[in-house]
Amino acid sequence: MADNTIPAEIFFLDRASRNPLQMQLRQSLVAAILSKRLAPGAKLPSSRKLADYLKVSRITVTLAYQELMSQGYLSANARSAYYVSQDAPVPRLSQTPRTGSSAGADWSSKLKSGQRRLRRIVKPVDWRRYPYPFIYGQMDMTLFDHTAWRDCSRRALGRKDFEDMAGDVANADDPMLVNHICSRTLPRRGISATPAEILVTVGAQNALWLIIQLLMRKGTHAICENPGYPDLVEALRMSAARVTPVDVDEHGLPTDQLPDDVDAVFVTPSHHAPTAATMPMSRRQQLLTAADENDFAIIEDDYEFEMSFLSPPSPALKSLDRNGRVIYVGSFSKSLFPGLRLGYLVAPEPVIEAARELRSLMLRHPPGHLQRTAAYFLALGHYDALIMRMRAEFEKRRQVMTETLSNEGIQISGAASFGGTSLWIEGPEALDSLKFADELLETGVLIEPGAPFFDDQSKACRFFRIAYSSIATEKIQAGIATMAKSLRSHPAR
Repeated sequence: MADNTIPAEIFFLDRASRNPLQMQLRQSLVAAILSKRLAPGAKLPSSRKLADYLKVSRITVTLAYQELMSQGYLSANARSAYYVSQDAPVPRLSQTPRTGSSAGADWSSKLKSGQRRLRRIVKPVDWRRYPYPFIYGQMDMTLFDHTAWRDCSRRALGRKDFEDMAGDVANADDPMLVNHICSRTLPRRGISATPAEILVTVGAQNALWLIIQLLMRKGTHAICENPGYPDLVEALRMSAARVTPVDVDEHGLPTDQLPDDVDAVFVTPSHHAPTAATMPMSRRQQLLTAADENDFAIIEDDYEFEMSFLSPPSPALKSLDRNGRVIYVGSFSKSLFPGLRLGYLVAPEPVIEAARELRSLMLRHPPGHLQRTAAYFLALGHYDALIMRMRAEFEKRRQVMTETLSNEGIQISGAASFGGTSLWIEGPEALDSLKFADELLETGVLIEPGAPFFDDQSKACRFFRIAYSSIATEKIQAGIATMAKSLRSHPAR
């Protein structure tokens, strides 16, 4: 009788991979079974033979086999031989090739946005491989307590927590996370809110998009900052509203420059993006008064307030609001890690009800497991400990950066007075920061060109942003020296 044992030679493990060897073995077997490269009834190599060939422990192979047997991919006989199960969950769909023209429909004429290219901040996905990543909005893994996060993730998979998450909770948010936002996060900004006035979102950007969809339409008028967050401007223009960018000064958005016919003002008062200017209290009061007199809404993006290591951040605009004019947007993505994508809206209850209904048309709610994991991370004190570590480290990095920039003759145009994680740099008048950023890539230096932040795209922008949140302290001086050397090769005019 012919031996139908699968040869061990077809198996391969990647020793450079971060995935455990047992997981790699399971994944390769599942892939081979689902693609029908391993036929039902085929006999697998013995655990000893495969372990010897792959140079792994026998228990690694045995556990992989047993896990796949419990999932129905493998079966075993009394002599402990393993086979590809006759009932393995292989695809049953027809593999008939698709027919028809490859050209397809002309989608460019159908898409609402047409061919217009959006202004976007582009960040290399592989930024960690660059020696000098002055890149904004990324995390430093050396500061983050991964063990604590993993523990919180496991807690969120406990039986009671899993029962809470596994059911269909319609469009409700995790009550544990919402309660923490109410009792701990918002009071730090002087804001008082009830759970009914809070909506958890997929990051601050999702929160802004929801508000734009609710408030802005053809015939409405929105004010935004110039320079300002480019994704906000693009979302506003997609709403068909009239959008007026207002130039900021050293104190942020000038309230005396607002027109009378305004429906909504989008602003970053405590930490303007990207110049880091802080709006003084007198101007904040003027903005709130203007909102009352002219009946418009204020949307406050209060990003990065946690990074206050030089002085306490100014009170949130929402904390000064007495007439329910301010819609507040917050996020955990900057303080935890950007891939988390958890933010929140704080607004009067009718606004939150409408935003919840709108959100349910796209997604019921952000993933429950992420919400509960974040809630445990906050509740168990890991978040506060993380913020303390980040503040202490970022203060050191900022000092090194500002001193080095000064020594190299590079001009800081904007920096948050309370701390933050980045600096806004003004280059020589003739500098094109887009081209300059491309030049620096060749030297291993990453910066963020300023052009996408400005409404006028017809001329070169000499401004750029550099961050110290993602670069080690000991690399800052060499990185800035490299940047300065390249800058000196550009004409001043």
